[in-house]
Amino acid sequence: MNNPLIYAVTVLVWGSTWLAINYQLGVVPLEVSVFYRYALAALLLLGFCWVTGRTLRFSLAQHRLFAGVGALMFCLNYLMAYAAQQYVSSALNALIFSCVLWLNILNARIFLKVRSEREVLLGAALGMLGIFVLFWPSLAAVDVSEAVLLGGACSLLGALSASLGNVLSQHALTQLPVMQVNAWGMSYGALFNLLVCLGLGRPFLFDPSPAYVGSLLYLVLAGSIVAFVLYLTLVSRIGAHRAGYTVVMFPVVATLLAVVFEGLEISSWLLAGMALVLTGNIMILRQGRKTSQVTRQFSGNENSA
Repeated sequence: MNNPLIYAVTVLVWGSTWLAINYQLGVVPLEVSVFYRYALAALLLLGFCWVTGRTLRFSLAQHRLFAGVGALMFCLNYLMAYAAQQYVSSALNALIFSCVLWLNILNARIFLKVRSEREVLLGAALGMLGIFVLFWPSLAAVDVSEAVLLGGACSLLGALSASLGNVLSQHALTQLPVMQVNAWGMSYGALFNLLVCLGLGRPFLFDPSPAYVGSLLYLVLAGSIVAFVLYLTLVSRIGAHRAGYTVVMFPVVATLLAVVFEGLEISSWLLAGMALVLTGNIMILRQGRKTSQVTRQFSGNENSA
């Protein structure tokens, strides 16, 4: 699959998971639902690797990388985002969490020595401005309180965790295959989520309703296995600092789905915000294609030398 198609599928799948997560709320504690999600996803991915003959044997140092990815991307990231939702609106949570884009740019510069092009920085700025405009009617009504500050801190910590997980994944993917990084990363993520559930004393309940089971299967198969395999493929190809723009696109997809399925009213704020986000998206992807073309040309010149 080419990069634009991978990008589009990742955005559409992850943008739709916001609806699926709503059906996870209720009977089963959130931490337990996250554990179910990644335990099932890990088992399926490990089984797929075994059936297709992909190696599952790695060194202790490589397992430390897997554990780091699991803790950051498949545990702390989600637990903090879910915790924030208890104190702040989804709009404020989405706005703060979209800081992943800038954190990716900063962390890629610090840890991977990757300098972002001017067009990427401008596209990122337009994307953040677009998210702010998109959710401005909801944000304007926010009353700053201790609960809001606590929720904002949780959301920011989740964004930082996701960003560090992105950068660590990019480093891991320079030496390890995408499928196994996901399989082992989710395995460690499930283990850490299990420890959190045990530590907090959460009961391991299960809701057999079609809504819960259906949404769980969607989150496992599409939201975890398909989306993360595609996303980490994108990270390995264009870098975490560009792939991180998918986070800015998620609220746009979620908003469009809310318009279709939940009767959300189309406003000038919504249209203006989407226009800014899409403009930034085009700028970043266009710069990514230019970089890929230069890389291929350079590689071709080296091979012909």
